[in-house]
Amino acid sequence: MSAANGRLLPRGPSSPRVAQAAAWIARPFALMERCQARYGDVFTLAIEPGATWVMFSHPDAIKEIFTGDPGIFHAGEGNVILLPVLGPQSVLLLDDGPHLEQRKLMLPSFHGERMQRYGELMAEIAEREIDRWPVAEPFRVWPRMQALTLEVIVRAVFGVHEPARVERMRSALKSMLDWATHPIAALALAVVGPKRLSASGLLRRALAPVDALILDEIRLRRSATDLAEREDVLSLLLQARHEDGSPMTDSELRDELVTLLVAGHETTATSLSWAVERLVRNPVAFQRLREEVRAGGDEYLDAVIKETLRLRPVIAIVVRKLTAAVEIAGHSLPAGVSVVPSVHLVHRRPEIYPDPNRFRPERFLETPAGTYSWIPFGGGTRRCLGASFAQFEMKVVLAAIARRATLHPARPEPERFARRAISMTPGRGGEVVLSARSPSQREAEQVEVAA
Repeated sequence: MSAANGRLLPRGPSSPRVAQAAAWIARPFALMERCQARYGDVFTLAIEPGATWVMFSHPDAIKEIFTGDPGIFHAGEGNVILLPVLGPQSVLLLDDGPHLEQRKLMLPSFHGERMQRYGELMAEIAEREIDRWPVAEPFRVWPRMQALTLEVIVRAVFGVHEPARVERMRSALKSMLDWATHPIAALALAVVGPKRLSASGLLRRALAPVDALILDEIRLRRSATDLAEREDVLSLLLQARHEDGSPMTDSELRDELVTLLVAGHETTATSLSWAVERLVRNPVAFQRLREEVRAGGDEYLDAVIKETLRLRPVIAIVVRKLTAAVEIAGHSLPAGVSVVPSVHLVHRRPEIYPDPNRFRPERFLETPAGTYSWIPFGGGTRRCLGASFAQFEMKVVLAAIARRATLHPARPEPERFARRAISMTPGRGGEVVLSARSPSQREAEQVEVAA
């Protein structure tokens, strides 16, 4: 066992921190699996400088963490690695009272009825994207899903619709994300730490173009005369009020909009890419999905999404930093330690998911997803605000793909994981071949009317 603040911690690798960090960066899933095989469902890792992780993979322990006192289990401190890009007022970086207040301001933007209104926009963007796919030649689906989900964010979240402004914002946001996920940025983060990097001139210069665009959009929207009639998230947030009656400041709005961009664009694009990668290698599942969607159903579609997020979660872990000593799963842990539910490991427990490495959406038709055994969006009071939005967007886009696109893998072998900052993407970008494209629903209706 290792020690922290004079207390013994669960067993874990004895290799130097730099070696553990290198293994985590290169092959995080393999590292977690080796540790679980050797140490069991609870083990200690030394990954971050000056921090200790205690990782858990049993649903009972994960329940203790997700239902624990948010004042002790600090998610904001656990997410500090995101500080340089998201900013200090992001809902993901806040804890205690400030987090609760900010979450209340943002929740109405993701109300069920409001999300349904985004469906037509999502479907329109998906149809146009599918129309651009080349026929009978390999292409990478991941960049296409990135373009699609980024346009959804620009239009639904930022409320920008004019083509020139859409393109300007899309270009600036893409440049920011490419910089934030570049290996050099990751190296700078590892060397100087998130707080020092946030204060650096390098970061400010990298973020300046997109920050200027966002702040300009905020100023324009504040003066809009139709603010109350608009449906986009920015307009809703501009009308939100703190408990003292004050509106959100420009800096608050900037941090929350960038949070929605990073959390709602990159992750959804990657999940959609993995869904396509899995489906083209499981033609029976793809055919069943196609038949259901064309018949107007969505039960199997929902199962496909859940199975994709189980097997290919975009984020492998959830982090909570302890502000006080607690006991979890029989282990006494001191303040300052980070408790880390492993999304990857709990999603592969054979007693919960028989034949866990197999892509089998039917399992979610047979047994509902467990609150503490299916956790791609985290859990508890800190469950991802945009979880419903992301799953809804995945349903709309995958339905359009299943209805219209006959796809095959460009190569027979499955794609490995490739690290992109804190997320894991298809190693070859989700290479597929489109052998046939059916007319869109609108085109089919036009043909029927003409006939």
